[in-house]
Amino acid sequence: MYLRNALRAATAMTLVATAAAHADTLTIATVNNGDMIRMQGYTDKFTEATGIDVEWVTLEENVLRQRVTTDITTKGGTFDIMTIGMYETPIWGANGWLVPLDGLSEEYDVGDILPAMAGGLSHDGTLFAAPFYGESSMIMYRTDLMEKAGMEMPDAPTWQFIKEAAAAMTDRDAEINGICLRGKAGWGEGGAFITAMSNSFGARWFDEEWKPQFDQPEWADTLNFYVAMMNESGPAGYATNGFNENLSLFQQGKCGMWIDATVAASFVTNPDDSTVADHVGFALAPDTGLGKRSNWLWAWALAIPAGTQQEDAAKQFIEWATSKDYIELVAESEGWANVPPGARTSLYENPEYQKVPFAKMTLDSILSADPNSPTVKPVPYVGIQFAAIPEFAGIATQVSQEFSAVYAGQQTVEEALAKAQAFTAEEMEAAGY
Repeated sequence: MYLRNALRAATAMTLVATAAAHADTLTIATVNNGDMIRMQGYTDKFTEATGIDVEWVTLEENVLRQRVTTDITTKGGTFDIMTIGMYETPIWGANGWLVPLDGLSEEYDVGDILPAMAGGLSHDGTLFAAPFYGESSMIMYRTDLMEKAGMEMPDAPTWQFIKEAAAAMTDRDAEINGICLRGKAGWGEGGAFITAMSNSFGARWFDEEWKPQFDQPEWADTLNFYVAMMNESGPAGYATNGFNENLSLFQQGKCGMWIDATVAASFVTNPDDSTVADHVGFALAPDTGLGKRSNWLWAWALAIPAGTQQEDAAKQFIEWATSKDYIELVAESEGWANVPPGARTSLYENPEYQKVPFAKMTLDSILSADPNSPTVKPVPYVGIQFAAIPEFAGIATQVSQEFSAVYAGQQTVEEALAKAQAFTAEEMEAAGY
């Protein structure tokens, strides 16, 4: 059945199989998360159907970003396909660094890609990366611990409720932390979380004149609330915890709540991996009553760097890996709860997938995220957990390091924000803003 699906996907690609069989090996850079690792396990189906071999370079998130950015800006040519996201894709597409994904087959059905994902992976209406999965962020929580604490999770809670619930669920003797959140340095790790959180507190990276806003009270409110809550109810060493570290803690039963990527829902509810699989509930990311929730919007997507000698084969792989047939392939083998989520409209119209307990909350979270109006006050940039300008990655990496130093007790919130303000202002002025 698996091979039949792979063959069906290959047939839909409209490429000549004999030509593809002579293609060199595709080298693909990807992130070391569960869905991407799962995809690698199915790659032999693609090779059997097409004759195209695949070599994977699997990297931790921060390292992946560094490697692919260096490779594409220097025209290194190391990779035929890169795993990138909504920040890089429009910028790199505009620079001519990516191959446009036009001419994809009719059976692939580009129109089925969720508009939020297609929009974030396009420039001037041209798709430059295909979403392997899409995500927002939401609350995952232990229903048994919430009940034990005598509390009930609202569908749309406030940050104050989360802080109180975290304190009530914390049991240091039992090694249970009321809440686990990212603190790891990196603009896409802890930086992404605190930026999304800050939106709900009324903070923003820049005002309408591109002036940094770290000297404004909303940023101090965000960081002081986060640090107080995590020191009271979070795990030791949270300053170095990112997605994978918190996933492990939650699966081991050491977190009462975890606010992170919606894609994690399948991992925390999988009884093969999670000790608390039968006791997980879901809710929208928190707010403070100002009209913005602290959820982000993201896709891990596959893109082809311009200049590759394997463009046709790379497009063939992308069609296979991000197709409806691939989703069915995973569903047949591992169940609908484990398919890559958040990318296609048809998935959420599928009656079988609608039975998955986190499907609706994932879609609701994605649909509620508005990258064109991410904050309470007006901003000149697009993006929720990032600002879609070329300078952001470098600036935000430095800023996130300052914040992580606060979490580690190495400096105060005031010191970190002063450094962030000065550094960001200097970089933006140098860039001509």
